[in-house]
Amino acid sequence: MKIKNIFRRFFTHKHGVLNGDIAIIGSGSWGTALAKIIMENEDQIWWYVRNQKTIDDFRLSGHNPRYLTSLKFDCERINFSTDIDEIVRQCGILILVTPSPYLKDLLLSIHEPLKDKFLVIATKGIVPGDNTVWSEYLRTSLNVPEDNICVLSGPSHAEEVAFGRLTYLTVGCSNVQKGKSIAEVIYCPYVRPVLSRDVDGIEYAGVLKNVYALCAGIALGTSLQSGGERGAGDNFQAVLMANAAREMETVLTAINPIRRRIQDSVYLGDLLVTGYSQFSRNRLFGTMIGRGYSVKAAQMEMSMIAEGYYGARCMHDICAKRTIIAPILETVYDILYNHADPAATIAALSKVMR
Repeated sequence: MKIKNIFRRFFTHKHGVLNGDIAIIGSGSWGTALAKIIMENEDQIWWYVRNQKTIDDFRLSGHNPRYLTSLKFDCERINFSTDIDEIVRQCGILILVTPSPYLKDLLLSIHEPLKDKFLVIATKGIVPGDNTVWSEYLRTSLNVPEDNICVLSGPSHAEEVAFGRLTYLTVGCSNVQKGKSIAEVIYCPYVRPVLSRDVDGIEYAGVLKNVYALCAGIALGTSLQSGGERGAGDNFQAVLMANAAREMETVLTAINPIRRRIQDSVYLGDLLVTGYSQFSRNRLFGTMIGRGYSVKAAQMEMSMIAEGYYGARCMHDICAKRTIIAPILETVYDILYNHADPAATIAALSKVMR
């Protein structure tokens, strides 16, 4: 309790300089985990869920019927709605957790003005067709002021949040006071917020770490496919993650050359947990590809979106345009989009690592 009180004094009073209710936009595993976190501090939340049956089943059972089903909620404290305009109208803080492939269409369907809302980007991916991150898209295409945009990222598997395991989340915002207000909202006994102003860098890192986790999975899959007697084991995985951290720093510096520490949890920590963890959907997707699954077969078998698949193409285009050399990224792109042989391509990549 003493630590909690000190932390709250460091940040601001409830919602600080922000006004209005909080809404979760998206009902997947990470959206469900964030709802659990926020309901530790808020009396009620709003929650946009696309399907009415999902809402009905949620209310009936007291848990999300599709994701993190062991996590119980007091549904009396949740205002569910399938109407995105109602959600935007009623709330001042919108937490965007819809997967990147679908978020753009959802945002474009909103008729209510967004410029006076505070938007928290909690999805990790690139805007489809735009080859940019969500913070830039909100600023340039939807005219949301920079001060009203925040990114929430870090090593944070939804399953571990559901278990109440200690998690560190970085709040990236150009406006320090508003960033502190969001930090207060998510602070609880098992979540420690970290503040940053590197909004774009955090977002690009979130895209890249998924691509690198895919590569780790592909390497593992090729080893399993060979019976584990040859190929990439734990030793190679460690080298791959070390080189991925170096490549991430190179790409981030080329895109947004500000001073940052790649060792911070929002960069290196997120990379490591996504590359190694049993909960990583991108690592799982890559493992299936390495074992010989087609992209379509792997997507059909998974119940969740592997953002790294989409991120690989977008980051390939971005790096090509800026002439950024990123061999791990290019390896994943060649395997996924040029149908390169996984084992041979990983073997070629291994020769340029150190």
